[in-house]
Amino acid sequence: MKRFVALRIVILLMYLFFPRHVAQAADKVIIGFSSLSAVHGATWVAEEKGLFKKHGLEPQIVIMPGTAVGISALMAGDVDFLNAGGNIIIGANLKGADLVMLGAYINKGVQSVMARSEIKTPGDLKGKTVGVTRLFDGGHRLLERAFGIWKINPADVRLLSLGSSPAMLARLEKGGIDAAVLTIPSVFVAEDKGFRALANFSDMGLYSLSGMLSTRRAFLRSNRDLATRFMKGFVEGVAYFNRNKKESIAVLRKKLRTGPEGDKYLERAYDLLANKQYERVPTPSPIGLKTVMEFIALDDPKAKNVDPSSYIDGSILKELDDSGFIRSLYER
Repeated sequence: MKRFVALRIVILLMYLFFPRHVAQAADKVIIGFSSLSAVHGATWVAEEKGLFKKHGLEPQIVIMPGTAVGISALMAGDVDFLNAGGNIIIGANLKGADLVMLGAYINKGVQSVMARSEIKTPGDLKGKTVGVTRLFDGGHRLLERAFGIWKINPADVRLLSLGSSPAMLARLEKGGIDAAVLTIPSVFVAEDKGFRALANFSDMGLYSLSGMLSTRRAFLRSNRDLATRFMKGFVEGVAYFNRNKKESIAVLRKKLRTGPEGDKYLERAYDLLANKQYERVPTPSPIGLKTVMEFIALDDPKAKNVDPSSYIDGSILKELDDSGFIRSLYER
């Protein structure tokens, strides 16, 4: 009897101190966005639908006031992953940073050049004022590439940095600028207000690594398993976004804080992202890499001698693709 009681005590202690089902604490991961835009829909969906949580991650998304702040936060370790343009990542590396791109959620330019109705052709921009988010950012550089196609001397156009697409649209309406490089969904709002679409960078075939998933090399070396789980959650977010229109638009509405009157713009943004922009396997475009390096070389000649692929680590993405993980997300 004493031996039985002793055994019961031992079993009780084992349950108390060594429970069979220990709840594993999720790994907190901080994700930085360089802007507040519908282009981040896949990441928001992964957060809202528990897809990061499914892989043992507790995501916290932070909106940065611009790419420069985002890069500084990533380099300082204040964020673990950054969603931003590839040009800013490569530019930072050329200045001594040790950042690496893990994948691309958008390879082409998502912006459009919207103009006042009296401006009928790109050539009419000569002598006019065009708004951009920030000088020398991705939208500005793509506009310069468009100028080359249109045979326009950049010196013949005045550029004005206004910080955001909504701010540029407001300035367009007041007559303070003649055209602007807008992103979605502001592009659709501008169209409905009667402004003319002079060009869409994606339709022009202008690649720019518009959306890249990046981290620090040191972080990747020390946290490869976490980075793999992050990429799994992200590609599941892309798949969910592509396959669930109604639910994904609801997430965009929540995150962008738009009312029911904005649903038609969110729907158009969704259709563009799901059908034209998001890559099932988010591999950085070689053409985009070449384009970005050409942009950067305009200001930093040493970029001409750098292999841009050295700034990419696609090994995790390749593992997910080779294993059939990504394919399986679209077979359900």
